[in-house]
Amino acid sequence: MNSETSAAESAAQEFIKASRNLLKADLLPRLVRCVKQLSEEDVWWRPNESSNSIGNLMLHLIGNMRQWIVEGLGGIPTHRNRDSEFAARGPEPKAMLLAKMEEAVAEVDGILQGFATDRLLDRRSIQVYDVSVLQAVYHVVEHFSYHTGQILYIYKLRSNKDLKFYEHLENS
Repeated sequence: MNSETSAAESAAQEFIKASRNLLKADLLPRLVRCVKQLSEEDVWWRPNESSNSIGNLMLHLIGNMRQWIVEGLGGIPTHRNRDSEFAARGPEPKAMLLAKMEEAVAEVDGILQGFATDRLLDRRSIQVYDVSVLQAVYHVVEHFSYHTGQILYIYKLRSNKDLKFYEHLENS
């Protein structure tokens, strides 16, 4: 293996490692922490009919991860009904939503952990898109981050509390 090939392989491995870490060790714990502190009513609260609740966003993230990674990369059929993710009005308990979210992240993590990095440029057809594996992974991480930000914002609206994610940096 020459140094260029070695560098490319190292970069590919780092991309997968960073993607897995962002999903399971950074974003998921933040989402879980705030949802656990909210009431069942708060999880399904919407500011208006054109906005989504935390429950809707969680169902949407679960569906998206499973469609793009579990099915798109892992080849395991998921039978997603995207419209139902946004149409739901509860009262699916937050404990059930959290369990489904943790399960979906674990499934994604398992697929990414075993994914051959030399296949990152392989093409996949996901939803209506023709994307590389790298694009699919990047999409899922970005999408999870985007909606987690919305969930955290709704948490702050409903609780009037700061989750203090960066408290450990205050005196450094």
